[in-house]
Amino acid sequence: MVNQPNLNALSPHIDALSGSGVQYQYSSGPSSQKSAPGVPSFLTSPGGPYLYDADNRVVLLHGTNVVYKHPPYIAYPDPGKPWDFSSTDAARMQSLGFNVVRLGIEWQALEPGSGGPNQPKVCTPGSPGNPHEFNLAAADRYLAHVAATVKILSRYGIYTLLDMHQDVYNQNFRGEGAPDWAVCTDGVPIVASGGRWSSNYSNPQLDTAVHHFWTNDVVGNLQGQYDLVWATVANYFKKDRWVVGYDPYNEPFSTETQTAAQSTFTGNLECFYTGRQHTGFLANGATPLVCPADVPDDGVIPSIQAVDHHHLIFVEPDIYWVTGGNIPSQLGPIPFSRLVFNFHVYCGDRSPVTGNPTDLLQCLQSEETAASEQDITRLSMSSQYQSSGPAIFMSEFGATTSTALAGFDTEWAGLNQVGWAYWAWKYYDDPTGSSAEGLVLPDGNYSAIVTVLSRTYPQEVAGIASSVIFNPFTGSFNMTYSPSLSARGRTVVDIAASQHYPTGWCAAVKGGRITSSPGSTHLTIKTAGHPLQVYVSVTAGACPRPEPECRGIEPAGGVVSR
Repeated sequence: MVNQPNLNALSPHIDALSGSGVQYQYSSGPSSQKSAPGVPSFLTSPGGPYLYDADNRVVLLHGTNVVYKHPPYIAYPDPGKPWDFSSTDAARMQSLGFNVVRLGIEWQALEPGSGGPNQPKVCTPGSPGNPHEFNLAAADRYLAHVAATVKILSRYGIYTLLDMHQDVYNQNFRGEGAPDWAVCTDGVPIVASGGRWSSNYSNPQLDTAVHHFWTNDVVGNLQGQYDLVWATVANYFKKDRWVVGYDPYNEPFSTETQTAAQSTFTGNLECFYTGRQHTGFLANGATPLVCPADVPDDGVIPSIQAVDHHHLIFVEPDIYWVTGGNIPSQLGPIPFSRLVFNFHVYCGDRSPVTGNPTDLLQCLQSEETAASEQDITRLSMSSQYQSSGPAIFMSEFGATTSTALAGFDTEWAGLNQVGWAYWAWKYYDDPTGSSAEGLVLPDGNYSAIVTVLSRTYPQEVAGIASSVIFNPFTGSFNMTYSPSLSARGRTVVDIAASQHYPTGWCAAVKGGRITSSPGSTHLTIKTAGHPLQVYVSVTAGACPRPEPECRGIEPAGGVVSR
């Protein structure tokens, strides 16, 4: 079940808001007025768990995944089509308080090339060269569709995280991602495994194909072409401030991590990120990596950063990094700036058909264990560029109609101030997913889990929060933060009015001044003086009646201080 707030931990907060110097503001109900978003700044990850904006405010992202895994491999505005993504979608996301979408893009759409698997010009063993499969005009046509979705989201104040998505590498293995020409199985015919799609992770032909990708030991230069595609994407969006960053490879994997030491594959993965000329270390930080001989000198991170000097790069560990339930990722220091550690949390005790838990308690325990490992991995990635590790982001969780499971994940993230993107916005007939994954159901209604995904939460904090608690059953929100002298601008709290405050809400602040109007979708707070801490509370219903000396001031729809 969802963690309930600890009343003993809340008591100092309650005491602080019961004394003098508290400002109240009452809003009578959800407002149809949405404030027009301004142009955001590029976000930064200077070190430590948080993202920051140009005003040095901590930024927290909540949102969802939008990934269309059939041709044309992108959800974009195209009325009447199953992949249509419209302003209605974006407006609904905004009304739920979402401010980020992890948008799936695919290699096979950016570099479709020609021909099928095992072409000699690609798959012959030898020094990597140019397979002549890339066509800039084709990539630009696809990216124009991607840009159309980014633009719609920006109109509603929603960032986009561009995610190069794949599952089981390629459609020949009942997945998606890599183009057919980039599949090399040493000439062995591909026979997809039956049963659930994920059974193909143990397919021996898949093992061969991904081995050639991770070692880059064929003349087609698979990693080099992948890096070229990413450089093309980054160059296209390098000036777009509504793009928060890039996720280079969704759920990287090799079947060897199920049977061999995890560090074997993690070393290859880190070499893919860095390239041979920029090697880092594994988590022990002791032995420098030795990359496969044919891996490009500049990996995917430097390939992106060579053309884009602003955006964040969200690196993922391998998909089997918690095999056994208590093994943190072996990713270590990666010698680049602007990195974010980007992880997924799914328990194994779920139905292969619906994705819902078959053993809820076991599922919650499994996900708690996995979540507890995150900061270990983040800190193990500390480098000279991010001395206290990169920022952290949970880019996938959920795929369920279980309110208890989704609520557990969002509550853990809220207590730890970790941003997230739920999987997924819609089902989109996902070939590698489950029928339970969509927040928006086929009839257009929301799944019941909307009550734990739409939350009152701080989107920007002019300081460091020491406590953030939201109760989705009552709508009660409490936050305490220490103002930062280096932070400019106001603290911004998104009010989940449509889901939790149908008859209105009361905001109370001590140590700051409310600067937003009653009924605004965002509560904004300016620090008053030099308090050690600022206390913020939002509760359902009307504010307390004014003290006798305040009579004559009308609180409904307005502000009362005492």
